[in-house]
Amino acid sequence: MMIKRIAKHLSRVNDVFWRTTRIEREITVFPDDVFLTSYPRSGNTWCRFLLGNLVYHNDPMTFLNLESRIPDMYVHSDREMRNLPRPRMIKSHECFDPRYKKIVYIVRDPRDVAVSNYHWEMKKGSFNDQFPVAQFIPKWMESEYWPRLGSWSDHITSWLSTREGTKNFLVIRYEDLQADPVRELAKVAPMLGVEPTPERLNNAAQRSSADRMREMEKAQGGKWVQTRYTRQDKPFVRKASSGNWRSVLPKESVALIEEKWGQLMTHFGYEFSSANAAPAGVLQATR
Repeated sequence: MMIKRIAKHLSRVNDVFWRTTRIEREITVFPDDVFLTSYPRSGNTWCRFLLGNLVYHNDPMTFLNLESRIPDMYVHSDREMRNLPRPRMIKSHECFDPRYKKIVYIVRDPRDVAVSNYHWEMKKGSFNDQFPVAQFIPKWMESEYWPRLGSWSDHITSWLSTREGTKNFLVIRYEDLQADPVRELAKVAPMLGVEPTPERLNNAAQRSSADRMREMEKAQGGKWVQTRYTRQDKPFVRKASSGNWRSVLPKESVALIEEKWGQLMTHFGYEFSSANAAPAGVLQATR
């Protein structure tokens, strides 16, 4: 028994020494890293395609080369990550980390984030198709599915309270990306050291369309590390739209989200549903 414990300890020491383990928040961070950060299911993967197609404009992004270009820090060892060419672009869902010097932070309407998380947990097998979304919402809001990251509000506040208005912290709304991806990509290009020519921006947007990603997922989803072991009958790239919550969430679920997170929603210009007035004390956004 003692020999087994010693062997296990030495194995762990070896993994940490060589940094082969996925140690998430303790990954090596370089000063020239660009972190693509968001709360889960806020459009991070789509943004990885957009930025990847902007940088690698002569070799389009696929689900098969995505991890070697803009890796998901949760599925690769630190040793793998450290061996990538620099400057690196890295996907992260972490709350505020003072080591991150360049951040593209993606924000999405929490009502749509809730719907997307509901379907993602179903795809992962956390519950079956009959599990009511009305039961899911309170649990999700209390971080039962992402306990280490906290809630949507916790995550955003951790970054806004420390970095909003500072250099190299760029906030991009998912809805603005949908409305005009070329315009929003042009804002990110300088951080990536890319000349934002109209041709390059337009090509990146076209190559990252939801329809194109859906077609690639059909052919490559079973091989991509993110979806390989999830239900293949449910797509990863779903509607990729805004406002889908209106046809999915029960009124009580919408009211719960708006009441609890109304002030932060207003900060980003998200309007309240017609059934709910803005919570008391919430000022209208001046975007």
